[in-house]
Amino acid sequence: MTYPQNALAKYGAVNITTTSPAQFVVMLYNGLFRFLREATVAFEANDRMRAGERLQRANAVLRHLLGGMEPGVNPLLFERLTALYMFAMRQITEANLKQDARPLQDVIKVLLPLRSAWSQAAEQAVRDAAKGRGAADEVDLARTG
Repeated sequence: MTYPQNALAKYGAVNITTTSPAQFVVMLYNGLFRFLREATVAFEANDRMRAGERLQRANAVLRHLLGGMEPGVNPLLFERLTALYMFAMRQITEANLKQDARPLQDVIKVLLPLRSAWSQAAEQAVRDAAKGRGAADEVDLARTG
């Protein structure tokens, strides 16, 4: 690893360890959307290997989001998010099998509002923390992720 790459890796590690749970969920969504965009570009370039690798990474993010949820915190939200994440994983599989980016657009369309909601929640948590409240509330919110 070269010096700039090493510095970037250290920055990324510090960023992840110092971020709030809600901010971490936003980072996961950002990565998911980046991988989906990169897979779309790879499909357009007829680069099956790169598209497949990017889609594997997108699925890994979705598995992480699924695994980070606690059903007991909000069972209805857990059920609905699980259904959305499973839909997204099926669409990614379909895109990979058909070598077609169109199903990926459905994933983005369905999950982008969730990313926006998490971003707003993270910003609100920062404002609340600045006012001296809300850290425990953010942790409870992140468990439903």
